[in-house]
Amino acid sequence: MLNIGALLQKATAKPAEGNRLVEAFVSDSASGRRYLLGRNEHAAQVMQAIEIDGIIDDFAASGSNWNNKPVITTEQLPERAMVVNCAMCIAPVSAARRLQHHDAIELLSLADLCSHLPQRFKLPWFVSQTRDEVSNHLSAWNKLYGALADEASQQTLKDLLQFRLSGDYHPMSAYCVRPEAQYFEPFIDPSAAHVFVDGGGYDGDTTEAFCHRYPDYRKVYLFEPSVTNLANARRRLQQQRDIVYVDQGLSDQPGQLPFNAEAGSASAVDPHSSQQIRVTTLDQHINTQVSFIKMDLEGWELQALHGARRHIVEDRPNLAVAVYHQAADFRTIFEYITGLCPDYRVYLRHYTEGWSETIMYFIPADSHQPSSKDHP
Repeated sequence: MLNIGALLQKATAKPAEGNRLVEAFVSDSASGRRYLLGRNEHAAQVMQAIEIDGIIDDFAASGSNWNNKPVITTEQLPERAMVVNCAMCIAPVSAARRLQHHDAIELLSLADLCSHLPQRFKLPWFVSQTRDEVSNHLSAWNKLYGALADEASQQTLKDLLQFRLSGDYHPMSAYCVRPEAQYFEPFIDPSAAHVFVDGGGYDGDTTEAFCHRYPDYRKVYLFEPSVTNLANARRRLQQQRDIVYVDQGLSDQPGQLPFNAEAGSASAVDPHSSQQIRVTTLDQHINTQVSFIKMDLEGWELQALHGARRHIVEDRPNLAVAVYHQAADFRTIFEYITGLCPDYRVYLRHYTEGWSETIMYFIPADSHQPSSKDHP
């Protein structure tokens, strides 16, 4: 049985001694040799604490700059360069492996800086958030771990907690970026003629994958409030049948919400946005029975699930719900769904090497039972 409290204690323990590489990185002698990998909020925070000589991005245009620093490729690094890996979201492990092939550099993780010099370097938001959430709800997290339906789910939660409590990406070394598998696992009956709800339909990529995987489906309801995204979805899916396009978001009650509609796949409810979108509830908008609901709503999943209560209780659909946007989502979404339907089997799968793209699945007890070969 996993001791989540022990994971938290280990992640927050003060290092027994200094770190030679960290001390070298912050010393005056490292001036001219300090680089960060990644152009993101984590790198920006490091740059506020110490002078950096450049940013590494192997996919950037040649000669570009970011925050007034030159952007270079790994191959352009000078000898004896010191690099902090600030990649956290999608592929930190692959990024580190690319750097490790360059023999003339020394590589640190952002977790090294934060752990050994916490007074200078701020923890990533997802680490601070996860520490607070787990420490305040430890028994609930242990209950979640014990309720997971298979060893693969429990190992996934363990690995994610090790990463999200520390910022150290090494526990994610066995994972890879596999968006093609996201939302569709063998424990969702592949022979069923599903009525599918795509909550957060974006440009239709998930619905397209659904149509190919479940060719005998009956109907798809695609909810997408962004005008741009919905137009792209219509173009993408013009060869598919029986798709209902809904130009609204999903929530716990109908109305309007402030929304950043032009952030691509990250379009989300945003209290600071001047834009407004219409929202509805799944219970109000769909009167027919549904059998498979996917929700990836950039942190608004729990509200949308509240608006789908009747369908969940009466239809017992398969659910594939994103739980990675906020640390509390793992717990609160699990508690809400199992509170409605205690007999759901609960699985957890992860689709990147970073903190992003964790999906919790709720499978009705009487549905397709996967064999052992269904699990990675």
